[in-house]
Amino acid sequence: MNRDTIKMIAMFTMLLNHIANALLPARQPLTSAFLYIGYFTAVTMCYFLVEGYGYTRSKRKYAARLLGFAVAAQFPYQLAFPDFGMAGFVQFNMLFTLLLCFLELVVLEKVKDPVLRTVCIILLICASLFCDWALLAPIFTLLFAWAKADPARKKLAFAAAALLYGGMAWLGSGSWADALGCGVPILVSGFVILYLYNGQRAAKHRTFYKWFFYAFYPAHLLVLGIIRAIA
Repeated sequence: MNRDTIKMIAMFTMLLNHIANALLPARQPLTSAFLYIGYFTAVTMCYFLVEGYGYTRSKRKYAARLLGFAVAAQFPYQLAFPDFGMAGFVQFNMLFTLLLCFLELVVLEKVKDPVLRTVCIILLICASLFCDWALLAPIFTLLFAWAKADPARKKLAFAAAALLYGGMAWLGSGSWADALGCGVPILVSGFVILYLYNGQRAAKHRTFYKWFFYAFYPAHLLVLGIIRAIA
């Protein structure tokens, strides 16, 4: 499987998760199944963010694209998920989180002083508290940055990510079903990437895929938000 195929799967699993969050009744079996399946997406996108960072020709343009689409997606995100937030604050969408993760990689590359680097990383992780996938996505990114191209480290990174999210779910609900539902999709992502991924992009239509992955996020949120508003 090439990178774009795996990303398309991640877009589909994200769509199921968002349908569950925006439109389906809480605590129903189908809702829970859709939510759990969607947890494949964030860790997958963090992995490819780290992998793609070294190949990015212009890091400024990459960051600008993330910021631009994050801003464009915020109103659809609020429309689809009006109740999302913490302590009365508006929650920012996942593209803002990916931007913070990208900035983590910039800090790891550019900031040589270990104390300053650590402070910057902590501040970026704290900033994610106001975003979707708070704390988790930045930590996933750090795990994959640590793993680099080492297969053994990659396995450990995916295992640690699954234990982290599954453990947090268990602490929050006391339910082993929730723990497995949150942890297993991350392990599935690890299996797909470690054993099925061929390390290549799609041979054709690369420009389409590049922009589709950015545009799909605000577009599907807008559709879900409109359906929620009129339902």
